Amino acid sequence: MAKNLLIVESPAKAKTINKYLGKDFTVLASYGHVRDLVPKEGAVAPDREFAMNYAVIDKNERHVDAIAKAAAKADSLYLATDLDREGEAISWHISEILRERGLLEGKDVHRVVFSEITPRAIKDAVDNPRDLSLDLVNAQQARRALDYLVGFNLSPVLWRKVQRGLSAGRVQSPALRMIVEREEEIERFVPREYWSMDADVAHATQPFRARLLRLNGKKFEQFDLTNATDAHAAREALLKAANGTLVVADVQSKERKRRPAAPFTTSTLQQEAARKLGFTTSRTMRLAQQLYEGIAIGDEGVVGLITYMRTDSTSLSDDAIAELRDVIGRDYGNKALPETPNVYKTKSKNAQEAHEAVRPTSALRRPASVASALSDEQRKLYDLIWKRTVASQMQHATLNTVSVDLACGADSAFRASGTTVVDPGFLAVYEEGRDQKNAEDEDEGRKLPRMAVGDRVPLTDILAEQHFTEPPPRFSEASLVKALEEYGIGRPSTYASIIQTLLGREYVTLDARRFRPTDVGRAVSRFLSGHFAQYVDYEFTARLEDELDAVSRGEEDWVPLMQRFWSPFKALVDEKIETVDKSEASGSRQLGVDEATGKPISVRLGRFGPFVQIGTKEDEDKPKFASLRAGQSMHTITLPEALELFKLPRNLGQAPDGDDITVGIGRFGPFVKHGKIYASLKPEDDPYTVELPRALQLLQEKAEAAANRVISSFNDGAIQVLRGRYGPYITDGSKNARMPKDREPESLTEAECVELLAAAPDKPKRGGGRFGKKKADDAPKKTAAAKKETVKKAPAKKAAAKKTATKKTAAKKAAVKKAPAKKT
Repeated sequence: MAKNLLIVESPAKAKTINKYLGKDFTVLASYGHVRDLVPKEGAVAPDREFAMNYAVIDKNERHVDAIAKAAAKADSLYLATDLDREGEAISWHISEILRERGLLEGKDVHRVVFSEITPRAIKDAVDNPRDLSLDLVNAQQARRALDYLVGFNLSPVLWRKVQRGLSAGRVQSPALRMIVEREEEIERFVPREYWSMDADVAHATQPFRARLLRLNGKKFEQFDLTNATDAHAAREALLKAANGTLVVADVQSKERKRRPAAPFTTSTLQQEAARKLGFTTSRTMRLAQQLYEGIAIGDEGVVGLITYMRTDSTSLSDDAIAELRDVIGRDYGNKALPETPNVYKTKSKNAQEAHEAVRPTSALRRPASVASALSDEQRKLYDLIWKRTVASQMQHATLNTVSVDLACGADSAFRASGTTVVDPGFLAVYEEGRDQKNAEDEDEGRKLPRMAVGDRVPLTDILAEQHFTEPPPRFSEASLVKALEEYGIGRPSTYASIIQTLLGREYVTLDARRFRPTDVGRAVSRFLSGHFAQYVDYEFTARLEDELDAVSRGEEDWVPLMQRFWSPFKALVDEKIETVDKSEASGSRQLGVDEATGKPISVRLGRFGPFVQIGTKEDEDKPKFASLRAGQSMHTITLPEALELFKLPRNLGQAPDGDDITVGIGRFGPFVKHGKIYASLKPEDDPYTVELPRALQLLQEKAEAAANRVISSFNDGAIQVLRGRYGPYITDGSKNARMPKDREPESLTEAECVELLAAAPDKPKRGGGRFGKKKADDAPKKTAAAKKETVKKAPAKKAAAKKTATKKTAAKKAAVKKAPAKKT
């Protein structure tokens, strides 16, 4: 066993680093987090200074045991988890586990960090270790405790007042609010009509088009012409005034500079990969992780291709800049190099400038030279990162914009603009993507013919075009990440998980790569905004993130921060559980009255989703119910649309045997029914329009599928051998038995089936069900047995550097163990 043990998070990283360090080191992976809060209420104790009850995560217990076994034989421990606060916390958890097991006595413990996985970076890190940053650990523990307390206290309120199985999270709830508010803004939007006016100019050298600039002596604004009558009248007047010719009244030429974008941070990488490559945030981070941890590149072996991908810094190291300038000079000439390196200032309040931007570990590894070693998606992302980084250190682009004003009679005018590239500079390598184009973008690349004041140019026609204003667009992943960053909600490393949580909980869906809230998502957001407004407030959430950042910098203690949050939050939770009315909380609303019965018609959110109801539970007759159709929303459905839903079930006619065939919608979707036989409609079938021939076809397909499923049948179908999803099996309806491996299913006798069923275990009882209780979003991961649980208080701020302190606690805190402050 090597005398040094180094711990990283992932096995891929461990494999790469092991090759760099040689026989004196054993490199093992923790496989991510090793401990988490125990998965039950009370894991964080506010009445005991927020002491936290940790246990080893079940799935990682064997990896922890392997680390412990290796640590027992090693002389020194090197903690080399990621360089962010989460990585710092993982290192702290590992050291705490080993300390509790008595495996660190007399051993040196070092914290090493590196932003790239290259031989030089790894060796430099090992040669220059530091202490564990307990400030970073405290900040991460505070964040984890906050998320736990919100999840385990707010989610039950949603279960009781809105719908079972819902959850709320400290950071994703404001993100959901953003999406919901945008949807409501779209629904409130009323389009406005307006007309544009363009001149088609037939210049002898090159025809072009010009926009109306001035009409009747006044600057032409968007809503000056709002109907066809006025627009066509203005067009006729302009044609008459021009009399077939426009006169050049003014020519302006202006040179401007466009500067390159900064190298990638986590956020800008996610945004640009979404815009240019169509990648989701989670896919981008997964691919970036692969490029960071290492790819086998020819004779070099496995090497990390990019620096650490969770960063909010735009800094580049001096060595990286020197190499970039060398590559730029070689590939694009010295003219493409600015006199001094470009310096970028990060927008993040808590950017750790010791970190670097996301960049290639070596600019000399051009995308073409490594493409054969990468998958298609890896290649695209590496190409994006390489080009963005190289462009960031190149000369600005020089553009020339020419604007020509063309008089139309005495008091009206048109304007044409064109922009050409004088010197491409960084544009020769990379141009940042844009969410929406503006007029300047449209002019770019258009070159106007040479003109001088007084020139007369022929007018071919004037085009009057009708337009309508459009609502603000729904958020894409790129624009949502940008908005979260601008508001200061969450941090770059959390954006992908925020989005995945919202999608996984089915609070939002992605429609044409844009977020659309579901009815459940809207109900959750409305409830939280109405009753817990402060905790989904953008400024409050951002301010709390800033306070957590202050903890990470050692400027604030974490316990007072927790107390300021917890006391009013818990009081509000207790109040709302007692006072909020469930029907108002679920977003139910009245649509009108059913003319046939005189009963009220309402729409509300139920256990299985939104539905329309005729009548109330107080009526003598039971209310009638109908589920909403796909694409309908309880927030926008109208009374006529609701009444249409009650046309089901429909009688389509009779089958050959004389029985009725009906169509309806059930718990699992639309179906056709013949006697006791049900057949689901296909996605392309509409239950409101499907006809008898199609229903018969679906029922026939169902019958054929059922017949093909039965291999053998005994005792009038009481025992059957069936084809199942995972292969043939035997069933009597109450028990299932596996097929013997050495037998063909067709060869089994009834007696053998009876014997196999007798030996089979009983079917497990169903528990919880599809809509049973779900974990809160921020509930801890499943942890190991209770005997391994440890009640932990996050490490004290500014713990002494070189002492191991085991401090006895007062009786009322008997179960709380203060984190040791030994130098690590």
